[in-house]
Amino acid sequence: MSAAQRLGEARELLAEHPVVDGHNDLPWALRQQVRYDLAQRDLADDQRDHLHTDIPRLRAGGVGAQFWSVYVRSDYAGDTAVSATLEQIDAVAQLIDRYPADLVRALTADDMEAARAEGRIASLMGAEGGHSINNSLATLRALHRLGVRYMTLTHNDTIDWADSATDEPRHGGLSDFGREVVREMNRIGMLVDLSHVAATTMRDALDVSAAPVIFSHSSSLAVCEHPRNVPDDVLERLAANGGVAMATFVPKFILPAAVEWTLAADENLRAHGFHHLDTTPEAMALHRAFEAGRPRPVATAATVADHLDHMREVAGVDHIGIGGDYDGTAFTPTGLDDVAGYPNLIAELLARGWSRADLAKLTWSNAVRALRDAEAVARELSASRGPSNAVL
Repeated sequence: MSAAQRLGEARELLAEHPVVDGHNDLPWALRQQVRYDLAQRDLADDQRDHLHTDIPRLRAGGVGAQFWSVYVRSDYAGDTAVSATLEQIDAVAQLIDRYPADLVRALTADDMEAARAEGRIASLMGAEGGHSINNSLATLRALHRLGVRYMTLTHNDTIDWADSATDEPRHGGLSDFGREVVREMNRIGMLVDLSHVAATTMRDALDVSAAPVIFSHSSSLAVCEHPRNVPDDVLERLAANGGVAMATFVPKFILPAAVEWTLAADENLRAHGFHHLDTTPEAMALHRAFEAGRPRPVATAATVADHLDHMREVAGVDHIGIGGDYDGTAFTPTGLDDVAGYPNLIAELLARGWSRADLAKLTWSNAVRALRDAEAVARELSASRGPSNAVL
């Protein structure tokens, strides 16, 4: 089969089994760039000069469901973090209201399947970092009622009850209150997301959780030794848990040669007064100037496929998915430049001998099943106990 034929087969497969992508930072990019003025970033039009994401490219990429990240920076604290998270949730609501022919609010696995049947993109939300609840289980429940269906326990910084992968540990994983957060997430049907957390936190959460966990955008530590990735012993536990590890496309997490380069490029941003996660045009101009003097190692769709091959071998094909992290990263792999690129990854996996049945699990059914199973656990738990009023 030629490369063109494989790409055609990939597009046919995605028409039937579209991508559930675990993490897209479009709401934060809209906040940074235009303070949510959607008229300035009309997603019905090509926005490739500004964003990785717009509706024509979501359609071209075969995306059938998107977890929109309602991320706020982890240096936002207390009520500031909560308010900013609410603004992010409101931004997703504005997007869904503005583009009803293409986007539809989804809260359940059944909603995702209904959206697929209608040919619309199921729009779910994930909160990225436990700082968003300000140590309040009531706030956690409020976010769930507003439609948030997963919470990443930490972002880049260790919080009062959970250790991050990229900060100094303080708890040895989860504190007692952190374990209670996981139990309450199980009770209400909010997926526990273990991207960004320390490996000790991953293991503690798996010890506690009665429902499937997810990694919304993490890849394999064995393939690329970056602390944001998942160790094999954790991947091995996903089969018993029912969870799903969704491979990310961020070059500094998947390509060993890109790790050191990105650290230097991020330091260059900070030296000029920018946050290292800034993707505004001004920040990207600094990145391009830096790259001119120090060429950037470039990942490809094959780089991501290497991670997926390993993750399938260790976790099993029923426990892997895709979480691109578009609009949350300055750089993307060649061939996966934006949300239109998913067919190139599927074509690469076809070339490696992945079956259509296995690819359908990767793109659609594993993520839908994990949410459905979490809903079933929540029904059982909520029938036997009420809301937790634990405090830190």
